[in-house]
Amino acid sequence: MSEHLARLNQEQREAVETIDGPLLVLAGAGTGKTRVLTTRFAHILLSRRAFPSQILAVTFTNKAAREMRERVSAILGEPAEGLWLGTFHALAARMLRRNAELVGLTSSFNILDTDDQLRLLKQVMEAARLDIKRFPPPVLMGIIQRWKDRGLPPERVTGAEDSDFAGGNARLLYAAYQDRLRTINACDFGDLLMHVTEILRAHPEVLAEYHRRFRYILVDEYQDTNLVQYLWLRLLAQGHRNICCVGDDDQSIYSWRGAEVENILRFEKDFEGAKIVRLERNYRSTEQILAAASGLIAHNEGRLGKTLRPGRNDASGEKVQIVGLWDSDEEARMVVGKMESLRQGGHALSEMAVLVRANSQTRAFEERLITVGLPYRVVGGLRFYERQEIRDAVAYARVLNQPADDLAFERIINLPRRGIGDVALRSMHERARSGGVPLTFAALALAEEGVLRGKVGQAVRDLMGGFARWRAAIEREGHVTTMAVMLDESGYMDMWKQDKSIEAPGRIENLKEFVRALAEFESIGGFLEHVALVMDNEQNAEGDRVSLMTLHAAKGLEFDTVFLPAWEEGVFPSQRTMDESGLKGLEEERRLAYVGLTRARQLAIVSHAANRRLYANWQSSVPSRFIEEIPAEHVQITGSAAMERDRMMRAPAFTGAFPMTARRPAIAAAWEQPARPARADAIPVGTRVFHQKFGYGLVTATDDDKLDIDFEKAGQKRVLDRFVERA
Repeated sequence: MSEHLARLNQEQREAVETIDGPLLVLAGAGTGKTRVLTTRFAHILLSRRAFPSQILAVTFTNKAAREMRERVSAILGEPAEGLWLGTFHALAARMLRRNAELVGLTSSFNILDTDDQLRLLKQVMEAARLDIKRFPPPVLMGIIQRWKDRGLPPERVTGAEDSDFAGGNARLLYAAYQDRLRTINACDFGDLLMHVTEILRAHPEVLAEYHRRFRYILVDEYQDTNLVQYLWLRLLAQGHRNICCVGDDDQSIYSWRGAEVENILRFEKDFEGAKIVRLERNYRSTEQILAAASGLIAHNEGRLGKTLRPGRNDASGEKVQIVGLWDSDEEARMVVGKMESLRQGGHALSEMAVLVRANSQTRAFEERLITVGLPYRVVGGLRFYERQEIRDAVAYARVLNQPADDLAFERIINLPRRGIGDVALRSMHERARSGGVPLTFAALALAEEGVLRGKVGQAVRDLMGGFARWRAAIEREGHVTTMAVMLDESGYMDMWKQDKSIEAPGRIENLKEFVRALAEFESIGGFLEHVALVMDNEQNAEGDRVSLMTLHAAKGLEFDTVFLPAWEEGVFPSQRTMDESGLKGLEEERRLAYVGLTRARQLAIVSHAANRRLYANWQSSVPSRFIEEIPAEHVQITGSAAMERDRMMRAPAFTGAFPMTARRPAIAAAWEQPARPARADAIPVGTRVFHQKFGYGLVTATDDDKLDIDFEKAGQKRVLDRFVERA
């Protein structure tokens, strides 16, 4: 047996040696898919089935492409040259430069980055005399990108796929944008695959040339392909039909990036006579973890099906721990306390990870890790207080707390945009220096004196009036409520709500978590002092440290011990995902849970809290349905909430009407901590009201102490009833 085949198990060898015809390799987590893909690549070359230039190998990241090149070279014993190996975009760009004239470009076309793309789109919208404040360019950019992900040039966008953006003119703007790109001999990343796919569709001679060139096609992470990537691969595979796709339908978790799990599910229909090889021997996790993960994912209907089993005989391991806790504060203490115990037992911090559903959930663990002095890193993102939106919110808090904080005021004076440009800011600085006063005083003086005129002067007066109003509200409403109101009334929260980028929902969640963090301190001043100390906590880039990251960022990584907090309904699975995508969204959330469990080699600890803080209040939480779906024989339930359940069941007054099954931890009654007294005179729907900033409006809906109001000049807003009067 050849040396490169001797290292493979039976299923892996079958995948490598099945050379001819379409092949789908269903590679479960930790089953050696990269080894199979690279060995298959080298095996084709060593068996003289093809020259290096006759194999098209596609990956999703440059890192994966580099790793594949290195592994293939190691098997061959020499550098692998002349390969068509790279990411979808890199290979499409290479093809497009060879045939650019067929789509109205030249081979020297430029590829625009996101900033250039947005600037060009703004020019197109302004030429169409659209109000870019009313119709934000990032929203249109997202619509166009979704069309390109589906391989739809402007002429292929049908009425069913059209958007109502800008009065139904999105498709016309898209066409104008594409014309402008051709004029400047450029394309964006979405164009690369779309243009090439259009060329292959419209020019049979070009497609035939690539059919002759590529005898074999290898595709990594096939479950993450979008529609245009799928179409491109199908066209290229029509020649020899020797296409091998490696992927895992149970790890398809990127639908928000355009990935369609249906691509892998219909492989057998797309390629008649296709063979499926399942890699089910996992060399990463213990038997208990694998059984728990397999039992969980079995509840998904949209899957081809496989069951992971340990590749080592001595891999039984510990059961998955389900820890029920009283509240989220106790959860953070439990996780970090467990880390300390493991570290004392010789467990490296670098082999521990906390995997959260949303970025905003890292804050509680960061705070606790800093308190006890355990080093950490946030993978795939910034630490909580380093994020742009949190720095902005802190700047607002600094100005609220100290009007003389010029640096903070300069940061937020035009956030959101208020039309205050460099000239106005320069005038403020000159007045502040000449008068020896803070920038806030100088700004208000210039506005009152009429030096700052028109919209700029009014914007300054509104902002300074807002700060005066918010400072007065602190004593009456408390610092937590006031901070939330300030972020809303200043327009800062609305700025992110109107932003339709992928990052915007996460930024909004981070801002909500920021307000929740304030509730842990007696004053804004105390909170700001804490933030300053946190930011001063130096962290070296290297060394032994805990990893914090989202579940999405964890895909492809592995750790000895994995903590999976906040497994609660509405948090995980995400309520927003289920509301937007229904059953399809729920199944993707379940796949995300599966990914989380299979990151653990030795120990997986799932936790949930009976109570979580929302702004200054506590709300009850229900354990995630995913906890119930893990087979009982593979879990061990512990924690204060579980003990509270046992105590209630032993109590004489217990009637057996406990809201959870015996296997799931109890849900304690919510500990409600009101942020302020209730308003005596409730304001019903239909009442005309007055707000100091937004003016007159009509109440259209109520939600506890929050009112949805249609203001005559400011439009729809949600405000607290404390800040309006009956008109």
